Amino acid sequence: MALNKTIGTVQERSLGTQVNPFHMLLQQLDLAREHTGIPGGIWEILRRPERALEVSVPITRDDGEIEVLTGYRVQYSSARGPCKGGIRYHAGVTLDEVKALAGWMALKCAVVNIPYGGGKGGIACDPTRFSEREIERITRCYTARILPLIGPKQDIPAPDVNTNASVMNWIVDTASALRGEALPGIVTGKSLELGGALGRREATGRGVMFTTIGVLHRLDIDITNARIAIQGFGNVGSIAAQLLTDQGAKVVGISDVSGGYYCPTGFDINDVLRYVETSPGHLLAGYSVPGMEEITNDELLTLDVDVLIPAALEAQITSRNAADVKAKVIVEGANGPTTPEADLILAANGSVIVPDILANAGGVVCSYFEWVQNIQCFAWEEKETNQRLGRIMQRAIAEVWDLSTERQISLRLAAFVLGVERVAQAISLRGVFL
Repeated sequence: MALNKTIGTVQERSLGTQVNPFHMLLQQLDLAREHTGIPGGIWEILRRPERALEVSVPITRDDGEIEVLTGYRVQYSSARGPCKGGIRYHAGVTLDEVKALAGWMALKCAVVNIPYGGGKGGIACDPTRFSEREIERITRCYTARILPLIGPKQDIPAPDVNTNASVMNWIVDTASALRGEALPGIVTGKSLELGGALGRREATGRGVMFTTIGVLHRLDIDITNARIAIQGFGNVGSIAAQLLTDQGAKVVGISDVSGGYYCPTGFDINDVLRYVETSPGHLLAGYSVPGMEEITNDELLTLDVDVLIPAALEAQITSRNAADVKAKVIVEGANGPTTPEADLILAANGSVIVPDILANAGGVVCSYFEWVQNIQCFAWEEKETNQRLGRIMQRAIAEVWDLSTERQISLRLAAFVLGVERVAQAISLRGVFL
C-alpha cells in the first residue's frame, strides 16, 4: 500500500495534553481534498457541522442536591438522510469531540452506502459517580433538552461509550411521553422488547471481524496464523475477540481501563468473557491464567503482533508512540484512535491501517436495519441481519480496497475520498438552500 503524498507537515494540535478530535477530522479532510475534484464551496460545507446544540442538564441527586451537567448534540450532515450517531456519557466529552464524531459518522454512513447523515451526542460526566436512578434522570432531562432535534426522520441516537439499551429505552419512553405518540424508531440499540434488533449488540464487533478477515485475505495472511492484540475489552473489543477466535485467530493481548494482559499462547476468550461478566465494574482487573503477564495499555499498542485493534477511545496512537507500533495491520475498532501524524509514521513503517469509518461501521449498518424494522413494524431473524451485514461490509471493503489500489493511496485516504465524494454529490444534487 503506497504512502499517500501530502503537502506540508501534519501537526498534532491539542487542547492541554489531549489531541483535539475535531482538528484531526479537519486534517483528514484536508489530506483527502487533493485527491478529489470537489469544488471549494462544497468543501467549506463539508468542514462545518450543520447544527451544534449545547444544553444544560440539571438533575436532583439521590441526596436531594441539584447538579447541572453539560450535554451536546451535533448534526454534521443530513445531505444523505436523517442524522445518525451515538450518545456517550464520559468525563472527557467536549463540543469539539462530538463535532468530530458526528463528522466521522457522516463519512462512515457514506462509505457503507446507507441512507443516513452523521450526528453524535454526549454528556460531560463521570457515570460511575451516579446511581442508576440518577443516570435515568440525567437521560430523561437530556432527552427533553435535545428533543426538538431528534426523531425517526430527523436524527436517530444510539448507544456509545458508557450508554446501553437501558439508556435508549429511557429516551424512547421520554420522547414518546412528551410527543404523545409511540416512537420506537427515535433511537436504535434499545431492548428487543421495545423494538430492538436481533444482532445489534454484536454488530460493531462483527463488522470489525468482517473487515479484519477481508483485509488479511487481500494481504495473503491466513487468519488461523494471525496473532491479535485488542485495546479496549468493552462491547466492541470483546465481541471482535470472540468472533475472531471463532475464525481461528489467536488473541494474545487484551486491555481495558484497568490495565492490560499479554499471553503469547493466546487467551481463552470465552473464559475472559465469563470473568468480566461478574467482575467489579465488568473490568479485566484481577484476571489471571498461567503464562499471562500484566502490561500497560501503552505496551499493548506496541506488541509484536499481526493485527492491532484499538477499540477504546480516540487519539491512542499518536506521534509519541507510532514508531514503536509493530503490528502489520491496524483495524480501528474505535473512532479516531490514530492521529493524522501517527498515520503517516505507521504508513512509512509499512503498517496497513483499516480506518474507523470502514472498520467499525457494522454498528451503524445494523442500526439502519433496526430503524427499517421499526418503520415497517416487521422484525427480522438474527441470521438475516447477520447475512445482510456481511454483504454490506464486504461490498464496502472491496470498494475501499479497489479505490486504494487504483489511485495508489492508503486505505484511510481511499475511505475518506469515497465518503466525501458521496456526501458532496448529495449536497450538489440538493443545491444550496437560499
